[in-house]
Amino acid sequence: MKNSVLVLVGFAVVLFSGCTNGQAQTGSNNLQATDFAQKIKELPGAPVVDVRTPEEFAKGHLPNAKNIDWNGNDFNAQISQLDKSKLIFVYCLSGGRSGQAAKQMRENGFTQVYELSGGIMKWRAANLPETNSNASVGMSKQQFDDLLNTDKSVLVDFYADWCGPCKKMKPYLEEIASDMKDKVMVVRINADDNQGLCKELKIDALPVLQLYKNKTLSWNYSGFIGKDSVVIQLK
Repeated sequence: MKNSVLVLVGFAVVLFSGCTNGQAQTGSNNLQATDFAQKIKELPGAPVVDVRTPEEFAKGHLPNAKNIDWNGNDFNAQISQLDKSKLIFVYCLSGGRSGQAAKQMRENGFTQVYELSGGIMKWRAANLPETNSNASVGMSKQQFDDLLNTDKSVLVDFYADWCGPCKKMKPYLEEIASDMKDKVMVVRINADDNQGLCKELKIDALPVLQLYKNKTLSWNYSGFIGKDSVVIQLK
């Protein structure tokens, strides 16, 4: 194992899927959080399907949501029990898996599938209600600020274990943590396990990289980015 200055915060079941990649068509069926909430309010009997893993679902979900794991072996079997002619709401953490699920559902005959654009992270950012929220668990803002109390640059990676781009970036972030340990500290923060912190820092997409120098945010990047582009920021 490499001798690195890598700080890992939180843990989750490792599953592969995209974050914002592969989202379904834009338009009237892909709603912003407040519009999604209003549509649910207008149609209280319509099923709300959370396609994340059971572990993610247990950490917080939309009220009255039903968990049908997109990565589960019985996804198609469970979805087939729903009425294809009725409106259905679908969401995940940031929109990737729900986009794939909604696309497949439409191809299989579902006529009205509404997606939560940006997933539950955008829902939380809009301060909308959530059941079994894990927001109070995880790193506090004070603990986060304490991590910045160093003479090194601090590179913070907000990620989730299911996130495809996050997984692609992890190896080179570990290399940076090892190769540049004399001047850079890499902190990886699991968004699922640190919901309150992400909300306070306005992290509403994944992956997100933030670079702090002298406790001040000097660089912020959302989405996949290659190692060379990150190293340039660290010089």
